[in-house]
Amino acid sequence: MSTTTTRTVAGWTLVPLALAQFICSFAGSNMNVMLNDMSRDLGTTVAGIQLSITLFLLTMAALMVPFGKLTDLLGRKTCFLLGLAIYGLGAVLSALSPGLGLLILGNSILEGAGTALLIPPVYILVTLYWKGTQSRARSFGLVSAAGGVGAATGPLIGGWICSAISWRAAFLFQALIIVVIILFALALKDPLAPDPGRPYDVVGAVLSGTGLVLFVAGILVVDTSPVLAVVLLIAGAAVIAWFFAWIRRLERRHREPLLSTSLFANRTSNFGLVTQNFQWLLLMGISFLVSSHLQVVRHYDAIETGVIFTAATVGILVSSLAAGRLVRIMAQRTLILGGFVLTGIGTVLLLLVGAIPGGWPFVPGLLVIGLGVGVMLTPSVNVVQSAFPEAQQGEISGLSRSVSNLGSSFGTAIVGTVLGFGVGQRAGGYVAAMAVLVVVALAGAVVAGFLPRGREEAVTGQTVTG
Repeated sequence: MSTTTTRTVAGWTLVPLALAQFICSFAGSNMNVMLNDMSRDLGTTVAGIQLSITLFLLTMAALMVPFGKLTDLLGRKTCFLLGLAIYGLGAVLSALSPGLGLLILGNSILEGAGTALLIPPVYILVTLYWKGTQSRARSFGLVSAAGGVGAATGPLIGGWICSAISWRAAFLFQALIIVVIILFALALKDPLAPDPGRPYDVVGAVLSGTGLVLFVAGILVVDTSPVLAVVLLIAGAAVIAWFFAWIRRLERRHREPLLSTSLFANRTSNFGLVTQNFQWLLLMGISFLVSSHLQVVRHYDAIETGVIFTAATVGILVSSLAAGRLVRIMAQRTLILGGFVLTGIGTVLLLLVGAIPGGWPFVPGLLVIGLGVGVMLTPSVNVVQSAFPEAQQGEISGLSRSVSNLGSSFGTAIVGTVLGFGVGQRAGGYVAAMAVLVVVALAGAVVAGFLPRGREEAVTGQTVTG
């Protein structure tokens, strides 16, 4: 890359990429504080709005891998702009929706699909533009910080807009940000030329998406129909197994599959993907649980709930921005492990305040969780993306973002399921759901312990492939 291009990249290219990650993460959490307002206005229930949130996250997870592969055919910039346009249309439809059906079309389907199309190019472009370990970690740090801040400020900004104007204005706010991103993105340069003649594995795309949808749907219906849940979980696992058999078959025939099996041969990357899944499961699960508890049980309005979540926003912002500097002096394994430990402490603090009156006792736990999640988002992404060459960035970026968004889907689905087991949204349901999240944080720390100890190994992952 020329010196001029490098200066251009450093100067402004990161702006649309970080803003895109911000608004997509914002969309995943801002509705959490508008449950009551939206359900009343749309003539539905809180459960109906929660379903829309989960379907949004599930759509992203199901389409992220197929759409990530499209970046090779259409080009990174084209996919980025197309995804922004689809997302913006979905946001406008959501703002105008008269009922739950159109909300699901606009928010869950179109915004989810747009996100799945625009997010892989964000991470591919960061990987292609910044070659050095420190510069790439710093860039991933800013993008991850934008995502974490988006998820954490979703309740605050969404709550303020909902209280001051209307929940519909929150979707128009998203559409406005999309317009700003498009204006910046028009000047983006794609480092790699698109390859429209490259084969595309349509069967693999259908199998991967179907398997993920069936599996998460099984989790969603556990509390209402255990038999159907078992059927869906088994069917989802079977379709995913079919998908892996299919891609192996294509590789044996020397044809290009949706995902190369070599992506799963890197031990460091595999552990990094698991930590990404757990991180977003915790972040979105905690946001969903605490937001619904404060509104439904403690009767806080949208802005009050958002203000309480400011603690998590501050924590994520501080630790994410520091991650680029921390990676220079600490192994990424240490940062990820430490992040899970901090997040575990925060979830325990939130667990202990379940029966304490008021909202402010939630602040210390949310602050610690923000610090923990923020410090490990960047190294987890860098570990995975840096483990593969440029030729596989489309595949691994789609897989990485799919795994992360699947974690978000699991977070809302698992929390919703636990809340539905007889105790509903009362304090008992809150404590039970938070206890599950404590276990996830501990499991994340265990997985992080298997990552390589050295700073260079943690970044490249090349010495631990197998």
